[in-house]
Amino acid sequence: MNIAVTFLPRREPTPLPPIGFIGGGNMASAIIGGLLKQDVPPASIEVVEPLAEARARLANDFSITAQPAAGPALSRCEVIVWAVKPQSFAEAARPVRGLAPDALHLSVAAGIPSGSIARWLGTERVVRAMPNTPALVGQGMTGLFAREAADIADRKLIEQVLGATGELMWVDAEEALDVVTAVSGSGPAYVFYFIEAMTEAGIELGLTPEQAYQLAVGTFTGASALAANATEPPAVLRERVTSKGGTTYAAITSMENDEVKAKFKTAIRAAHRRAAELGKEFGGV
Repeated sequence: MNIAVTFLPRREPTPLPPIGFIGGGNMASAIIGGLLKQDVPPASIEVVEPLAEARARLANDFSITAQPAAGPALSRCEVIVWAVKPQSFAEAARPVRGLAPDALHLSVAAGIPSGSIARWLGTERVVRAMPNTPALVGQGMTGLFAREAADIADRKLIEQVLGATGELMWVDAEEALDVVTAVSGSGPAYVFYFIEAMTEAGIELGLTPEQAYQLAVGTFTGASALAANATEPPAVLRERVTSKGGTTYAAITSMENDEVKAKFKTAIRAAHRRAAELGKEFGGV
């Protein structure tokens, strides 16, 4: 599958309209935090969050009074962000459908097809996003897909809503979001997994836990920055630190003998399959 993507330049901000959130968990909080950094007042943000603990956190962190259920306050919102679990989307959509009929809808729910969202909400102005957890610190990577009814102005509005969370990338085919999910949506967990392994190995070889963790995290941070600024592909960067007969060569040879790269790609394919399965499981309700 050939996937067309577009990376986005930073844009000068314009005033944002009132924005509603269905769900007030971590991803919603990351977006809300970004909006507040753009000087969007808390009073311009409506949140529906059924969990009392999450509502208390929103009040404490952002001075936002979230509501336990959808109500007339959503009618003023020109953008509604869906930050709910995939299995909860259809049920959550029912009471919202008639409250903001002219709103632009942005979904960050993994796997749920835009066609299902459009059907549940009675509108074709739907954009799907696949962010990842580094959005919590403004270093996220988000894939975006817009249905045809979401025009250029709608896209620019979504870019502004999500701009403070990190990098944004539009894809032309909706199925590409399943690939985005497998590579970058789930990707932070892969990085944490390798950081765990590097930390444990360092401890087993005699470092303190603090030393091993600092080395592991610092290595990923530095290597990622080097890759982001390099003109050469990762294979060339790897080869530059892999002198034949040296320590890195011993490690890479061991991983190649254990087929680590092949197994890692198999794992990403498993995530890709699961992303597609989520849409089939919860998107046809």
